[in-house]
Amino acid sequence: MTNEHKQENTLSRWRLILGQEADAALSGYGESGQLMLTEEEKVMDAALAAIYDETGTGGTSGTAAGSAKGKGSNTGHGALHLSKWLGDVRSFFPEDVVSIIQSDAMERRGWKQLLFEPELLAAVKPDIQLVGTLLSLKGKIPEKTKDTARMLVQALVDDLVKLLETDIRRAVTGALNKRQHSPLPSLSGLDWKLTIQRNLKHYDQERRIIIPERFYYFDRARRSKEWTVIVDIDQSGSMADSVIWASVIGSIFASIPALNTRVVVFDTEVVDLTEQCANDPVDMLFGIQLGGGTDIHKSVKYCEQFIEEPKKTLFIIVSDLYENGNQAGLVRRMRELRESGVRTMTLLALSDSGKPSYDEHLARQLSRDGTPCFACTPALLPALVEGALKGQDLEELAKRLGTA
Repeated sequence: MTNEHKQENTLSRWRLILGQEADAALSGYGESGQLMLTEEEKVMDAALAAIYDETGTGGTSGTAAGSAKGKGSNTGHGALHLSKWLGDVRSFFPEDVVSIIQSDAMERRGWKQLLFEPELLAAVKPDIQLVGTLLSLKGKIPEKTKDTARMLVQALVDDLVKLLETDIRRAVTGALNKRQHSPLPSLSGLDWKLTIQRNLKHYDQERRIIIPERFYYFDRARRSKEWTVIVDIDQSGSMADSVIWASVIGSIFASIPALNTRVVVFDTEVVDLTEQCANDPVDMLFGIQLGGGTDIHKSVKYCEQFIEEPKKTLFIIVSDLYENGNQAGLVRRMRELRESGVRTMTLLALSDSGKPSYDEHLARQLSRDGTPCFACTPALLPALVEGALKGQDLEELAKRLGTA
């Protein structure tokens, strides 16, 4: 590519970023003295203009934006234009950019109602923000759209499970494999690490192999329900992203035989969704009511009944800690749980977003009593869970991981 072509490519990118109003400023550039967009770039420009051009004039995109804001826009040409727009966005932009554009479309252009059309939902890329919006509006979703909405939520859940399941299982296994060893041989229970360590002195230099004198095996009889994990989720509207991640993670915990998992959600009331979470996390998500107040104290009091062996219990609160209930009682209960041996942590946010808004005063009180409070990306949660099960200092671990 020549320098002139590189310059035109750079200018085209700026033109797409700045929009139609930049045409005059960029005139005089290019071989013909006028910046020319390719056919593909024109489609991209129209798709972006539909959302970001405040004048509402963006070729076909302007029509889509105008239709979306008019009465009866969920039928006829409005839905037709939006369907084309969704297809253009998914065809010409990377997946991470598609999620941002879809989210902006709903916030800036008020296209939420249009997403209740089955053919439009089928064209949308499932992402956290979109599913959060669907769940918050689920009481308004018409009957004809419910199956499509469920398929979209299912697609997102499947993607998140694929993303997290292996790492979470590995983390739990890595922590719980500190058990007593068994004299009974079992290939599936072979402790490779300990076997190699204990037999290094039997390394054959000439053959360059280790010749073990003894093998070490994990005691498989102790694998079932070794630990209780309680995930207590704040379902207030500000926690939408975290609710989705926490629900999926709770379903993964529930699928691990070594864990006895409880999943509870709360606002001013407490709802136990353990059964739905274990059987179908999509059902669980549709059972969540985003919005309402917050009574963390009541939920902690409810969860205490599931703690049978405190020293074998991990209690995770997912909340921004804006407590409308008994704040002093919450601090006291969490302190008592820690003193009894329960391993506790508070995730102020469980998402890939930036720094969350939270009650800093309450977070400091809980942290002072031994319940670390920090935001966490889903990718880093497995390391924190492993650290908690191993009894590590979670404050220090969070700092090393960059979550604190």
